[in-house]
Amino acid sequence: MNKLFLLGGLAAACLIAAPAAPALAKQASPIATLDKDNDGTVDLNEINKSAEALFVVLETDSDGTLDQKEVGKHISKKDFAAADPDKSGTLSKDEYLVYVTGLFKEADPDNDGTLDEKEIKSKKGKALLRATQ
Repeated sequence: MNKLFLLGGLAAACLIAAPAAPALAKQASPIATLDKDNDGTVDLNEINKSAEALFVVLETDSDGTLDQKEVGKHISKKDFAAADPDKSGTLSKDEYLVYVTGLFKEADPDNDGTLDEKEIKSKKGKALLRATQ
């Protein structure tokens, strides 16, 4: 029985000493993820770089455009239609960036050209994040 007691104690010690699971780790804030110049805010250039990277990831059929299926939940059907001025049923990279710029401006109510943590966490800021991450 002493061996069993020792094994149980050893197992408990291993569990206590084990590091926390990665799923429990705190997720980085959107500002920290997007703020490449480390000024504590996100500007349009930083947003556009993220949007361009997402465009490449979403554009799976190699035709240079995004259709509604490719954008999925990143853009609502209504917003997709509004972002498609030529009514082609697809968004070119330029059309996509124009859409993102509009979202950025809506998320920047003080018009200072940057988004702080409060603006990013707003409803309009969250819409911008969906379209860029």
